[in-house]
Amino acid sequence: MWDWSFALEILPTLAKAAIVTVEVTIVGFLIALTVGLALAAARVMLPWTAVPVSLLVELVRSTPLLIQIFFLYFVGPSFGLTLDAMTAGTLAVGLHYAAYCSEVYRAGFESVPRGQWEASVALNLGRWTTLRDIIIPQAIPPVVPALGNYLVALFKETPLLSAIAVMELMQSAKIIGSQTFRYNEPITLVGLFFLVMSLASAWAIRRVEAGINRRYRR
Repeated sequence: MWDWSFALEILPTLAKAAIVTVEVTIVGFLIALTVGLALAAARVMLPWTAVPVSLLVELVRSTPLLIQIFFLYFVGPSFGLTLDAMTAGTLAVGLHYAAYCSEVYRAGFESVPRGQWEASVALNLGRWTTLRDIIIPQAIPPVVPALGNYLVALFKETPLLSAIAVMELMQSAKIIGSQTFRYNEPITLVGLFFLVMSLASAWAIRRVEAGINRRYRR
């Protein structure tokens, strides 16, 4: 049976844990956007990196995120990389989705007509200047929806961090359930939180996409 008084009692605890979930999402996605762009740019600007970067991207995409989280947190210290649970989890999530974002960026770069590069060479512009000022402004707007989808996907992957005891939303709900033997309310509230935040993120992404498209058409 649903107990409203118990649900209201545990709501502040879950709200604090929700802040951790949002922090992981924001920082992890910023890592994904930055590293993904760096990987895609390296493949475009430095041909000799194409093979190693491609192999790295496929390795990350072909292995489960949970294994990557465990690897950074438990195996990392063997190689001198000791991270706390929050840092290891956020970094693992960010790097995992950086591999996906790099492929999105690469598709955006390839959608820019080759004539743009040729015109830049004719104007004696450097390759990095061309990438920064000409190619990226044209490549990013079409891929915003795909990047937004990965933001929502990353957000929904954050419960995996409970496996290394990060006190995010799902871990807090599990602890409340184990202490009170009541799982109905905490798990339901967690599900509702993810639903609301996913819908809000999707709405914000559509707004950003519309704004970029209006500016791009001008």
